[in-house]
Amino acid sequence: MKNSDLRLDRLLRAAAAVPNEQPPEVPFGFDTRVLAHLRASPTYDSLDIARLLRRVVLTSLAVVVIAGAGAYRELSQPLDLGEPFTDEDVIADSAIGLAFEQ
Repeated sequence: MKNSDLRLDRLLRAAAAVPNEQPPEVPFGFDTRVLAHLRASPTYDSLDIARLLRRVVLTSLAVVVIAGAGAYRELSQPLDLGEPFTDEDVIADSAIGLAFEQ
């Protein structure tokens, strides 16, 4: 209990020692320039949306194919019922245990 009180006191003293500075302000006319830039930018048409949709679909299909190949590979491996844990499982389990101990 005493150790936590000392830490809290030290933290509060360090926070009180930091100067209270005002954050910098946005330069004059910045918001006007941003709005003018947005109004001057070209509008997106349906062709741009179609390109984006095509990229999203192709990326999704690639992820599905890679995940399917990985699942097939894992399921096609024979099960070794004589040994409950393989070396990879033991390594992963010990790594998880060490992470939770910290």
